[in-house]
Amino acid sequence: MIEILMIGAAYLLGSIPSGVWIGKLFFQTDIREHGSGNTGTTNTFRVLGKKAGTIVLILDIAKGTIAALLPVWLGLAIHPMVVGIFAVIGHVFPVFAYFKGGKAVATSAGIALGAQPLFVGILIILWSAILYLSSMVSLASIITLLVAAVASLFIGDWVFALIVWVAMIIVVVRHRSNIERIRNGEENRVPFGRNSSKNS
Repeated sequence: MIEILMIGAAYLLGSIPSGVWIGKLFFQTDIREHGSGNTGTTNTFRVLGKKAGTIVLILDIAKGTIAALLPVWLGLAIHPMVVGIFAVIGHVFPVFAYFKGGKAVATSAGIALGAQPLFVGILIILWSAILYLSSMVSLASIITLLVAAVASLFIGDWVFALIVWVAMIIVVVRHRSNIERIRNGEENRVPFGRNSSKNS
């Protein structure tokens, strides 16, 4: 029973639409009505600015990390990633935002951070390098998740690897429109890196 309650708590935690709530509470703005219409970190940066975007990034990562650490804190045998993936599902299909959520990159990173912090630290370096070179958050996120999925096979933890693959598939599916824009050379760029929107 406690495992079911914990999974439910992870889903509800993931369902917290950080970008939507921060926007409405402090900026009187619903970010779903601006930019890409997405509720996640990138659109928050684009619509509300760096400070709000950074706060939402931290909150979205924290949702995943806290969810993954719940079984550790409670001393339960269930794998942290099994609980954590429900926070990712909650982020994508949030009960508090009519089941229309974000693309789950930050929350996916959060659950992996709770289980394998060094693994995530290396991936953050990779993500940052790709972002600097491309100035595209979507491209950096997709490539990093693909690398993470392959690298997870060498961790020696098949549950961790399985959940990383599930998270990768979710993220890639959620980025379908971005992938199409990247292929057509039409993807939005951020004002950071060698190919930033400031220089285009």
